[in-house]
Amino acid sequence: MPGPLTLGQIASQLGGRVAGDTGVLIRQVGSLQAAGEGQIGFLANPKYRSQLAATRASAVVLGAEAESLTELPRIVADNPYAYFARVSQLFNPVVLQPAGAHPAASIAASARLGARVSVGAGCVIGEGVQVGDDSCLYPGVVVYPGCRIGARAIIHSGVVIGADGFGIAADGGRWVKIPQIGSVLIGDDVEIGANCCIDRGALEDTVLEDGVKLDNQIQIGHNCRIGAHTAMAGCSGVAGSARIGRHCSIGAGARILGHLEICDHVRVSANTVISHSIREAGTYTGMYPADGHDAWLRNTAQVRHLDALARRVRELEKKFEATGGGNG
Repeated sequence: MPGPLTLGQIASQLGGRVAGDTGVLIRQVGSLQAAGEGQIGFLANPKYRSQLAATRASAVVLGAEAESLTELPRIVADNPYAYFARVSQLFNPVVLQPAGAHPAASIAASARLGARVSVGAGCVIGEGVQVGDDSCLYPGVVVYPGCRIGARAIIHSGVVIGADGFGIAADGGRWVKIPQIGSVLIGDDVEIGANCCIDRGALEDTVLEDGVKLDNQIQIGHNCRIGAHTAMAGCSGVAGSARIGRHCSIGAGARILGHLEICDHVRVSANTVISHSIREAGTYTGMYPADGHDAWLRNTAQVRHLDALARRVRELEKKFEATGGGNG
């Protein structure tokens, strides 16, 4: 672990403005609630102001609007959460596997691995695969033939890249498999969480652009395109041929149906189902909140009759207008 840094040294490396004692020593990061001497916490959400008042941290990171809320030594930053993430990187640098291939990995002769690539035990790298410099594949990753992974990728255990997409055609009560002849193209600085599946394209390629971040257990269907710096939380899924824009955030358990387009800078709330294209940036939510079982049954019964109720309202409106009621 790196040695301690003064608050002034942290600011000199990362920017921000120090208020208070610049010489206070910081050894590690911590939450406002649990941090103690030698640790630095952060305040990014106003609802945690009470924790700021009670914290035992040696210093904090916060925004200018909250600077007056504490007398502790502090770093004032435009984006306290992102700044805290960079402080944490100073004291907890990412430890990847050593460069090179583990003896228990299987790498095709035609695969091309860049400089300082790390391939863990049990990985299978298929024919014609390309992996960019400084990428890390943890144990048990499978990359099917012909896929390309950019530089500085982090691929966690259990990920499958390039398996066949779900392409089948109905024929006389049976299913005929459609060969999946596309590939998977992954940009630079992409991180893919454990047990994700990225399907290869049916005809064209499935694409994850630069900086995409996927949490664990995510399914990306064939021919999808995920825009640069989009982040998706765990257990979300994207059906085939959907296109998601850049700088989007997809909440845990969200579902995006196939052949849709989502523009840049869209936030999809957890457990939301997106069933139509989104062409305007913003936050979209479609959750049905949990309730007591009996109340849920009653509410669901009412929802089932909404269409019939709407038809009755339209009929009543027509009768009302026919009698002259709509003329004042």
